Amino acid sequence: MAGLKYMSGFGNEFSSEDPRCPGSLPEGQNNPQVCPYGLYAEQLSGSAFTCPRPANKRSWLYRILPSVKHKPFTAVPCGNLTENWNEVEPDPNQLRWLPFTIPKSTEKKVDFVAGLHTVCGAGDAKSRNGIGIHMYTCNTSMVDRCFNNSDGDFLIVPQQGEILITTEFGKMMVEPNEICVIQQGMRFSVDVFGETRGYILEVYGAHFELPDLGPIGANGLANPRDFLCPVAWYEDRNVSTGYTIINKYQGKLFACQQDFSPFNVVAWHGNYTPYKYNLKNFMVINCVAFDHADPSIFTVLTAKSTRPGVAIADFVIFPPRWGVADHTFRPPYYHRNCMSEFMGLIKGHYEAKEEGFQPGGASLHSIMTPHGPDFDCFEKNSTAELKPERVAEGTMAFMFESSFSMAVTKWGLQTCQRLDKSYYQCWEPLRSHFNPNWKPSKK
Repeated sequence: MAGLKYMSGFGNEFSSEDPRCPGSLPEGQNNPQVCPYGLYAEQLSGSAFTCPRPANKRSWLYRILPSVKHKPFTAVPCGNLTENWNEVEPDPNQLRWLPFTIPKSTEKKVDFVAGLHTVCGAGDAKSRNGIGIHMYTCNTSMVDRCFNNSDGDFLIVPQQGEILITTEFGKMMVEPNEICVIQQGMRFSVDVFGETRGYILEVYGAHFELPDLGPIGANGLANPRDFLCPVAWYEDRNVSTGYTIINKYQGKLFACQQDFSPFNVVAWHGNYTPYKYNLKNFMVINCVAFDHADPSIFTVLTAKSTRPGVAIADFVIFPPRWGVADHTFRPPYYHRNCMSEFMGLIKGHYEAKEEGFQPGGASLHSIMTPHGPDFDCFEKNSTAELKPERVAEGTMAFMFESSFSMAVTKWGLQTCQRLDKSYYQCWEPLRSHFNPNWKPSKK
């Protein structure tokens, strides 16, 4: 969208005023007796007040009316959004989904919230420990209604169709191959421009941060200056027919009514903001001698657990890059893992499974479930000439990796009718190459 402005940096202390109201941020204090322009001061806290300073997250919003002015919340249907991880029996199989169906606008108008579908997850929003993985499939913009997640952060990965997200902090346009994070408690509304689909990683109880770089050094992977957050923008709009606030709370949906737009923040300052990032800016680290590095070198964002080095969830991408490793099987190796691996594809073909794994689809390889290259990939790459080559050109696959053992929902296994029952067959042709008479070559 032409004309949208952003501020750059990850976790910075930002300040922003809508240019229509210069001087709207109070000087020298957060909560004066009377705010400039007669605004209300309201703090949004994303951490406990007593968190150490590096982890303390809060922003001050200066708004025309405070968010407390609304009618009571009442329960509304959740559709296919759930936190019930016991709907169906556990399934340890390798799972793959065909592209999830987007409803046709000529048949039924579905906005972002109505189009939320939970695929899998684990943990509990009440105890503030867990994750949910959702798809959104929608075809119409949200009108006079917004969404607020009291349970956790949303990391949104558009796959088809750009989305214009209006937040209390301002507007962001997010296109496929970009991501955005709407942190816990932030109200937002989504405009779409046709049939739209994407993935969401929801994290309860932790916020996303940049991974530590360790021996990589000071630079690399996702650089802080490439993250963008919106600038202040307000609307002073009365809605006599009622504006609906939808609140996700303890895994359920609730709605309340008010007679004004919630996007009435004239100015704000703080370090607790929504933000977006373009995946093409990721500075890839890769092998330049031999062997295949672990996918952790492709981590964009991580939500840490209390165990050192163990994530509640990592967001990992597999971007275009050079493959140059000598005497090495270059694609991903065969693997069993103590983490759950949910993969999605934004565009192109994933190198380890060029057929069957399609943009808008997904796969789940659960804890200790074996997985790896399909037959064609193994055979081709076992005999390929190992010259420098571009890998994943024109593609972008990603992974939500978690230390939680995720349960798949009834919607994911049955209702969506997109589960690929033939997935296991891609490994069926694998055959033994064992030769007991093999001898090492004489050098």
